[in-house]
Amino acid sequence: MADTDTRAAAAERHAHDTRESLLFGGVYGAVLACSMVAALTQYGHTDQESRRYDAVWLLVTALASALAHGYAHYIAERTPHRRGDALRVLVNEWPLITAVLPTALVLAGAGWGWWPAKGAEYPAFALNITLLFVLGVGTARWSHRSWPYALLIGVVDALLGVGVVVANAVIK
Repeated sequence: MADTDTRAAAAERHAHDTRESLLFGGVYGAVLACSMVAALTQYGHTDQESRRYDAVWLLVTALASALAHGYAHYIAERTPHRRGDALRVLVNEWPLITAVLPTALVLAGAGWGWWPAKGAEYPAFALNITLLFVLGVGTARWSHRSWPYALLIGVVDALLGVGVVVANAVIK
């Protein structure tokens, strides 16, 4: 009986960790993507080559952020580690990288001529704000919150992205 309880507790902890990882990585990735697009387009470089460059730098920054965050988790545990733990911790950062992929695709698509390179930051911002809203609503519903409360959480999360866009407009 104790073994069954231990396994059930471990499964519940893993489910909670997965939800937390999805929310954290998704929000972090979406805000990172908004910030990077704002920073990279600040100087008005909007040609195709610049957009391809922006897409690459967004991916490099996401990978570096995931590595730094994973490494911080690894060393912060302060417990003896087994072989492979470092790799497991880094692999668990996939939601952060996944969250920036749509923005990288928007920028790369503009760089490849699929759509105009000038103004590509606006659909990228809209995409990330929408992602933040969906993550907020989804996570709140996952936690058995009511629909009105979940929508409120989604709006608050989306306001993070709007804040980045507004800050970029003010800085320019």
